[in-house]
Parts: sequence; C-alpha cells; structure tokens
Amino acid sequence: MNSNTMGLIDQLAGIVGVDAVKTGSADLNHFGKDWTKVYVPDPAAIVFPSNIEQVQDIVKLAHKREVALVPSGGRTGLSGGAVAEKQELVVSFDRMNKILSFDAVDRQVVCQPGVITEQLQEFATNKDLFYPIDFASSGSSQLGGNVATNAGGIKVIRYGMTRNWILGMKVVTGTGEVLDLNRGLTKNATGYDFRHLFIGSEGTLGFIVELTLALCSKPNDPTVLLLSVERMVETMEVLKAFQNRMELTAFEFFSDKAMQYVIEEKGLQRPFELASEFYVLIEFEKVAEQDIKDAIELFEHCLEQGWISDGIISQSAGQADSLWRLREDISETISKFTPYKNDISVKASQVPSFLEASEALVSEAYPDFEIIWFGHIGDGNLHLNILKPANLAVEDFYKRCDEVSERVFDLVRKFGGSISAEHGIGMLKKPYLHYSRGAVELDYMKAIKQVFDPQNIMNPGKLVDL
Repeated sequence: MNSNTMGLIDQLAGIVGVDAVKTGSADLNHFGKDWTKVYVPDPAAIVFPSNIEQVQDIVKLAHKREVALVPSGGRTGLSGGAVAEKQELVVSFDRMNKILSFDAVDRQVVCQPGVITEQLQEFATNKDLFYPIDFASSGSSQLGGNVATNAGGIKVIRYGMTRNWILGMKVVTGTGEVLDLNRGLTKNATGYDFRHLFIGSEGTLGFIVELTLALCSKPNDPTVLLLSVERMVETMEVLKAFQNRMELTAFEFFSDKAMQYVIEEKGLQRPFELASEFYVLIEFEKVAEQDIKDAIELFEHCLEQGWISDGIISQSAGQADSLWRLREDISETISKFTPYKNDISVKASQVPSFLEASEALVSEAYPDFEIIWFGHIGDGNLHLNILKPANLAVEDFYKRCDEVSERVFDLVRKFGGSISAEHGIGMLKKPYLHYSRGAVELDYMKAIKQVFDPQNIMNPGKLVDL
C-alpha cells in the first residue's frame, strides 16, 4: 500500500470510522466482485457508509482526489457491474439497510439501498401488502442494485420491471450533489424525470442512497400449472389461449435438460412419467373456483389442439412451491458447470423462431457444448446457458463463448431484440452494446454520463466508456 493510498484510508476513516474501512485481502476479494467469474478483483479498499451524508463526503473526497468508485450491493450481478479490478474504492451499502418509513394510505415504503429484496417482501407481507419484484437472488440482492440494473424476474408479465415500482429516489452524483427525484408523487408533470435515467444506469451516473417504492395488494392464492410441450412454437399458442381468458402472474419455460439437472441435484421427482422437450410453468390467482375451471378448460383445449402432451395443477401452496423449484433452482444447480450466460430478449411472439435459430447456430459451431435454456418466455426473456466441458480450461471456454456471443448477438439484432434483458451491461457485455444501441444513442449516453459524472469516477469502465 503506497503513501497516497494510506492517506486516502485515513481520510475515509475520518468520514465513516476506522471499523468501516476494510483493506484485508479477504474483504477485498469478497466485496470486489459479483457473481461473474471472469474478472480478478483488485480494489484498493472497501468503505461502508451508514447514511447519505457519509456517501456525499466519500464522493466529494473521491472527486477531489480523482479516485474511481465502485458500488457494492448484494453482488449478485452477472455482467461484472460491481467488479473492482483496477484499484478502485468499493462503496458497500451493507450498513445502509433500514426500512425508514411506511405510509399505508399511499402504500409507499421508504428504504435505504442496502435493504435485501426479500426483507422488503416480508415487510410488505406483514402489512398485508405485496412487493412483486421477485427472482432467484431475492434472498441476497439489495434494492439499490435491483434499481441500478432495472431487475425483472419471474412476475414481469403481470407486474412489470423494477422501474414500475420506483416512486422516488435520492441519488448522490459524481460531484457529491444530492438529488431528490419525484418525492413519491404519482403525478408529476414538471419536465425531465431524472429518476428514470438512474434506473438501469448501473451506478455510472451516481449512487442511489434512498428509495421510495410502491406496494400493492397481495395475490389471492397463487396457483401453478405445469405443462409439457414438445415444440417451442406451440408455447405461443398456449400463451395466447391463456392470456385471452385469464390474467397471468407468470409464464415461464425451461428445457428438459435444465429440469433434469435440478431433479438430480435436489433429489426431486419428475412431474410427468414421460419426458418432453420443454415445459411451461403458468401461475395465476385463484380468486374463485371459476379460475380453476377456466384453467382446466384451457388445459383441455390445448391438449385437444396438440400443443401440449400433459399437465399438472398445484393443489396447495406447498405443491405450487415445489413446481416453482423446478424452474427457480436451475441457476443454482448448473452453477457448478461454470456456465457462460446470455440474458437476451425479443418480442414474445418471436421467441420460438429466435430460440430455434440460436440453438442451431451454437450447436453447429460448437457441437461439444451443452446448451441449457430457461427464461421468462411470457415477456420474451431467454436465458441461454452454455455449460463448460470438463476437459476444457476456463480461459479457453470463455474465449470460445465470446465468439458464440458475437454470433448470437448478431441474431438478436436481426430480430430487433436486446443483448441484456435484465442483468445489465457491466463490463461483460459492454463490447457488444452496439448490437442493441445505435451510434447516436451511445453518444447521448456518454454525454449524459459526463453531465452527472464529469470526472468519470462513478463505476468507470462499466456500461459506456468516456
């Protein structure tokens, strides 16, 4: 540690206290990375502010000394957005983890950015309300990170993305200024809404230090229907049939290969006697018995049309949870195979054609790679996972997968889709951003960053380069 870094550590300790600055190798490694395994973390130090004023002082100090800052939440990101690999100062929001206030009339809750997603979900439940943004990492992801990447999850088809639930936020910009955006208002027609610039900005414009979120009514008896589907194109017929008659909470899909890994790892039973190529998981609310009758009639209609071959409907909350595990446990189960992940989206109607084209592309180019598909098919979001062969070195695997990505993203562009549906850009996808954004758009993005972060100290190297 050089004298310049030592001086910075002393100044940071003066802001947050000695115990809130960490420089040990274990802390640097832990807080300097996210769930991506591509980059080697190398931060200068980790600092843990407890309030907005401390964040301001940290940013002002970094601005004065031209020190790069990297935000750290639950570090569950999959694009390298929270990685510090160039002696940056990591700002962890672990200590800013309080729910500050709740208003039952407005159905609003004010939270610090370090609140765990599941913590807010449980708080809402205790108030007989519901926070609908949900995904596999809800038990460890933090709200600030969810907003910074505009996280989606399994219920987007009904409730939308994180963006839809942000009624206000406070942010600290790259110059240390605090902006109080929208203040929880439902209607506010006073010009540019900067709130939406910071949602999905991955900490490159400033740090989110407070959030005002909306809550809604709890779903009534969520019920799950799992269907066997042989051909992907038929999932769209199933989606259309169900959506025309019922309001769905979720419409997910996964391949038989994906489910098989979950069954073997978790010791679960296969839901059907005969295997199918794909499975569709539908969730809906059972408000009345008529909802079950409608679901059964739709199931029979899909069966008669030959779109599905079998199905099962949950009879209890426990059984619904068990069926969800077949989908939700996929990421955790295949993680031991060092999967190369692509999180892409096209219009829902184009999913079957896109999936068929991409699988043919990858299989032809790399027949020794195993492909695992799953995703939120109801909103057009697909997760393409390529599993590393046991005899292939990680470096060689990633190099070959990068070549795959170029070709898959070219296909995404032809379909008018997005190279990142819900995981953000970070460092991993930055070289490919031009597949989804035009040159003029990229120039405007850089110009916006320069306004809020003129010295390029806020999570530099992520999303866009100045």
